[in-house]
Amino acid sequence: MSGAPIKNVIREVAVDDLLARCRSLDGSDSRMQLAYAWFPHGDDRIELRYIVNLGRDTGFDIWCVRPQPGQAVPSLAPLIPLLSWYEREITDLCGLPFSDQPQPQPLVLLAGAQAPRPPLHPGVKEPLRYTPQPTWMPEIAGRNGDNVQRLPFGPIRAGVVESVQFIYYYIGEGILHYYPQLFFKHRGMEQRFENVTPELGTVLAERVSGVGSVAHALAYCQALEAAASCTVPERARWLRTLLAELERLYNHLHYLGHLADTTSLKVAAAEGALLSELAKQINARTTGSRFLRSLICPGGLRREPDVGGLSDRIEQLRIQIAPYTRMLEASTSHLDRLITTGPLDRQTAFDQGATGPIERASGLDRDLRRDHPYAAYAELPLEVPARDAGDGNARQQIRIAEIHNSLRMLQRILLMLPEGPIRTECKPTPSSEGLGWSESPRGSLFYAVHVGADGHLARVKIKSPSFSNWCVFPFTVHDSNMMDYAINEASFGLTVAGCDR
Repeated sequence: MSGAPIKNVIREVAVDDLLARCRSLDGSDSRMQLAYAWFPHGDDRIELRYIVNLGRDTGFDIWCVRPQPGQAVPSLAPLIPLLSWYEREITDLCGLPFSDQPQPQPLVLLAGAQAPRPPLHPGVKEPLRYTPQPTWMPEIAGRNGDNVQRLPFGPIRAGVVESVQFIYYYIGEGILHYYPQLFFKHRGMEQRFENVTPELGTVLAERVSGVGSVAHALAYCQALEAAASCTVPERARWLRTLLAELERLYNHLHYLGHLADTTSLKVAAAEGALLSELAKQINARTTGSRFLRSLICPGGLRREPDVGGLSDRIEQLRIQIAPYTRMLEASTSHLDRLITTGPLDRQTAFDQGATGPIERASGLDRDLRRDHPYAAYAELPLEVPARDAGDGNARQQIRIAEIHNSLRMLQRILLMLPEGPIRTECKPTPSSEGLGWSESPRGSLFYAVHVGADGHLARVKIKSPSFSNWCVFPFTVHDSNMMDYAINEASFGLTVAGCDR
């Protein structure tokens, strides 16, 4: 997406050919990214879409599947486990069941929820009926079954922490099984996009996850630009890259402070919060928004950010960050709590769809900025750090390396920033579609946008990194212990809002 958009290929796939097509994917280079469904004709006819990554420097394959009414669609989750959550989400929101789904229980709809019509069905929107029922959990059997205790924690938690319920099965301090129940405050953001103008959609995208406003707006606008065959001006592409790295910087600094808090390194926690605050103040002086909102729009930027003096402010922040990260990596009491905590092996990370710093800490060398470049990333040297340990310390190391990379990249952008316009007309063609992506601070983020015949949005699908990483997180909690849980969760850098779209 640097300059002219990368061309993606839409392939018609018959339902009966899905399993064979799925088996043909090369697991080393190919990876399924997401799946979703929609109702393109405004009636009961449903269409499935699968987005497939075939490797670096290529477009994405988009599989289009149109099952006949009553035709069984086979679950692909036994072959590609990361699709399990997507299939369950499709069943909950669009009403399409999958045969032989290994986890047929609801995902988004809480136990006891009944929908007269699926929430995303284009017909009359009827409210959900809800009769509280216990959350589904597996049976715990074996010789220690009588000693196993069950602890439901949440959904109301301390302070302003987002709503989620964690259910633990444990003996003493040992966690045998863990189940996170999310979606208590599902906001139906994808449905909110329906029938609004493409310009208004940017405002919604920026508010899907407050700490990822730039990444969401960027992926959404690039999807619209692909639908409109719109080429963004060069200066706008570079400034978009600048905004994306400013967002990565304050997110990772906040992460380090929060992680230090869970290991009881209180001074480091306070300093991390301070550095994150200083980064947000730089954002405010540059754009008028601490969270970098209201700049990115279809076709470029709404206005010029104030980059005067930005280089000096970034350098001053770098001078403060450097000793902070050195001390984190030299504090034995901190490292003792991170090393070997929450290990995630490479195969599980791949199978379950881990993304961003989580997958890179487990040996998967993937980053959309380099592998499928957008904005100005193709014209910038980009180091992608990776580790093999897959534990809490490796996840911290990835963030620290990315902080220093972002600082260097920001200075290079300011040196190379071209002159010129920052916006061009971008009006998607009616009945068009586009796919956009960005590498957010938490990982890969995708927007699939379908424009209706009237020029308004007909369907917007959001694949957020926290949706992927919440799916993989339980695999690091099973057979762990209670004392490490908070540290492990903090090391993932998860958000509930990013998952509960």
